Amino acid sequence: MKAAELRELSDAELVEKFEEAKDELFNLRFANVTGQLDNVRRLIEVRKDIARVMTVQRERVGASLDEARSSQP
Repeated sequence: MKAAELRELSDAELVEKFEEAKDELFNLRFANVTGQLDNVRRLIEVRKDIARVMTVQRERVGASLDEARSSQP
């Protein structure tokens, strides 16, 4: 998923995407250890998706802090 697509989602949807990706990563790691994983590249893709979601969440926190600081006298 692209970062631009993630920025269009609400905070609740981002949390949901994060949880889904973490669950998928767990299952992929488990499948990799047991030798059942065919597409090892998917592990890297899911890890990067998680990082993108976390980045967008952090951008929003930073933006809200900047707004709070600028509104104070």
